[in-house]
Amino acid sequence: MATLLRKIGLIRLHNRDTEDPKHHHNHRGGGGQQSASLRGKSGTKSSSHKQQQHPPGGAGDSSPGPGKGKGKRAPELAPRDKPPQPAAGAAGAAGAGGPRDQAAGARAGPGPAGAAAAAGGSLVPAARQQHCTQVRSRRLMKELQDIARLSDRFISVELVDESLFDWNVKLHQVDKDSVLWQDMKETNTEFILLNLTFPDNFPFSPPFMRVLSPRLENGYVLDGGAICMELLTPRGWSSAYTVEAVMRQFAASLVKGQGRICRKAGKSKKSFSRKEAEATFKSLVKTHEKYGWVTPPVSDG
Repeated sequence: MATLLRKIGLIRLHNRDTEDPKHHHNHRGGGGQQSASLRGKSGTKSSSHKQQQHPPGGAGDSSPGPGKGKGKRAPELAPRDKPPQPAAGAAGAAGAGGPRDQAAGARAGPGPAGAAAAAGGSLVPAARQQHCTQVRSRRLMKELQDIARLSDRFISVELVDESLFDWNVKLHQVDKDSVLWQDMKETNTEFILLNLTFPDNFPFSPPFMRVLSPRLENGYVLDGGAICMELLTPRGWSSAYTVEAVMRQFAASLVKGQGRICRKAGKSKKSFSRKEAEATFKSLVKTHEKYGWVTPPVSDG
């Protein structure tokens, strides 16, 4: 019995000393590896958690501090919150399109945009002048054609130095019951010669018209051959008036004002001058603008 008990005890001791320690050792080893792995994972999580919790710029952190972080973030948010502002040069270049923008570009100072605006400004008067020249030329060409087709040969035209804008007009007829017509017959005067010069903005401004020969008295013909007619002034002119209509009105005013061919010795040989005619016409326009266009007495011419 005692021998049996000793055997049983030895078996238990053997199991406890041989099997159990191995089992416990393996269990402890596996548990240590698992715990180590768990500790590693938890350490990683805790460290990442700590990094997220700790603000940037803390001890041992290479990220910038609060002030630097905000400074770095501000430029990134600025383009989203505020639209980009154009540069001064770009604004000047974009402003070259309209009159206000051109003025703004001019105030901004010299530069490519200002030079372009200045060049554009210089082109506008040139284009306008070219347009006015075309309008004037077309109108005068039509006037010449209409005068050439007149059946009564009332007037005829000769270009001065082949210029379309400077005409010598011959008035062949006046009222045959007038004293002026009688003077023309007696002095063998075939026509009354006049000169018409057309300004750049004709037909919107009147031509300058004066008598060249013969030397006339009265009939609203003044010093230098200037003609006192309201329709020859900017105030009385209309673009609808034609050269033919103006000449017919002049022929009527000659008769109405009792115009005569000058026959006085010495004075009849003196020719009219353009300079004197321009000065006289300028003076009479000022006078009539001040006192009105009232038909003067026949004695006043």
